Amino acid sequence: MAIGENGHLYIGGCDTTELATEYGTPLFVYDEQLLRDTIRGYHNAFRKTGASYRVTYASKAFCTVAMCQLAAEEDCAIDVVSGGELYTALAAGVDPSRIYMHGNNKTEDELEYAVSSGIGAIVVDNFNEIELISQVAERHHKTVDVMLRISPGVEAHTHEHISTGQQDSKFGFDLALGQAAEALRLVAASPRLSCIGLHVHIGSQIFDTAGFTISVERLVDLYASGVKLGLPFTVLNLGGGFGIRYTDEDDPEPVDRLISEMVDTVRSHFSARGVTEPSVWIEPGRSVVGPAGTTLYRAGSKKEIPGVRNYVAIDGGMTDNPRFALYGAKYEALVANRATAVAGGAWTIAGKCCESGDLVARDALLAEPATGDVIAVFATGAYNYSMASHYNRLPHPAVVFVKDGEAKVVVERETWADVARQDRPLR
Repeated sequence: MAIGENGHLYIGGCDTTELATEYGTPLFVYDEQLLRDTIRGYHNAFRKTGASYRVTYASKAFCTVAMCQLAAEEDCAIDVVSGGELYTALAAGVDPSRIYMHGNNKTEDELEYAVSSGIGAIVVDNFNEIELISQVAERHHKTVDVMLRISPGVEAHTHEHISTGQQDSKFGFDLALGQAAEALRLVAASPRLSCIGLHVHIGSQIFDTAGFTISVERLVDLYASGVKLGLPFTVLNLGGGFGIRYTDEDDPEPVDRLISEMVDTVRSHFSARGVTEPSVWIEPGRSVVGPAGTTLYRAGSKKEIPGVRNYVAIDGGMTDNPRFALYGAKYEALVANRATAVAGGAWTIAGKCCESGDLVARDALLAEPATGDVIAVFATGAYNYSMASHYNRLPHPAVVFVKDGEAKVVVERETWADVARQDRPLR
């Protein structure tokens, strides 16, 4: 990002004020070069360790055809959690063998689609899926590669709604209660399942490696048990959840240090156990797309309550960014058409939906906004577009990728007609 001589905010060499005028608001703007550089940073960090590895983009963070294409171009595999995400990845031309399917309740239709498409592996989440995947594979006369998702009892220091590795979780086979060991025995006995390794995901927005270290310590014996059972183990997938900076309160781990510590932990524990070092896989999503995304809005009405709070309303809100409503997420913002103006006070950025909780940022430091100003909210690239809704029948925003002063629309803006397109009259 940069501020131009005209005082406007620029992203990828594009004037955000002009973007807002040309493409309308709300508008998701992604810095394409930053997306690519971030992925390359993970590859470079792994190469320094000399470890076997794979970087898989967690598409749930932001799943569009263009994003899947970009990730594949940067040598990422793609993980999906639904038939819709799988369809998108395939429509993007991603090699099916480099697509992996997650989910705690995959439908039979989704598994049929995954197996018939020849995707790389399915991450098995529960006992029901072991039987269901085996049945689908039998119908297709295929042997399906799978990984077992393990719940290691690790509580990452993050919001309870995005913690996933603790024992009380809907995800994965519980390690402490012996469910994981039983799952190993069942997949070993299935002629249609080839279990290539273990998977763990302990949460999101994580700022240190302690949780990953504990996970490896707890999984190494289970991995060794799988090897003894004759399973073709080669992979230890440590998931994602790597934190990003939303505000000054956030202090993410540098990628080189993060990957180095993860690989060192795997090497030391597997060597001590006498087990061949696995290929280390990770699944970054938020950390790839979050910082690269900025949402542009037009300021509308204002409400000033002396001694209480000042509000500025925007033309979007919880329909394009539900994260404040979900878990009080924090953001930083800027009046993009007056980017050099000194922040004059705290302004709560309110959405246009008929909900008191429809806020995007509380008490953001802004130059005093005026009707028509372009307000840029930063680090909105993850879990914003992907969780957008049609509440109040608001259309979904457009998405543009910007690079070297050029903008490309990768998702068209919906119209009011699009919102009602699937409706059918009563009579």
